Amino acid sequence: MKLQEANVYREIQKNTQTAMKAMDTIAGKVYDDDLALQISRQSIMYAELHNEASRRLMDARAENYQGSALSDALLKTGIHYNTILNTSTGHLAEMLIRGSNNGILEMEKAIRHNERAGDRPMALAKQLIDFEEKNIQSLKKYL
Repeated sequence: MKLQEANVYREIQKNTQTAMKAMDTIAGKVYDDDLALQISRQSIMYAELHNEASRRLMDARAENYQGSALSDALLKTGIHYNTILNTSTGHLAEMLIRGSNNGILEMEKAIRHNERAGDRPMALAKQLIDFEEKNIQSLKKYL
């Protein structure tokens, strides 16, 4: 496996792992059943994308992305801080939209920095970006 290919797969792992942790943290604050269902469905798709990237890296015996406890703590602390005074459905949807926007930006950077990664990792990266864009559109109705 080429280094650039592994870099794209690791960025997919990082992106989806962050999204799943954020959704898990936000899920306990959601009171709208519709939004809760939306979050559950999105989390399942993130897990599928994460597992595909992990499988590709394992098949090539390449190193997986390893998040840090500090980044996890910062993510959860930021979510808790931003929901201390406001757990409205609109506010939670806005936080999720911002997270998806950030995910898109990070994946676009990974694609640009690893242009020779090959078709498979690029297709999976683009699938993740498309999924993030659809999430944003579906979350806008909660604003």
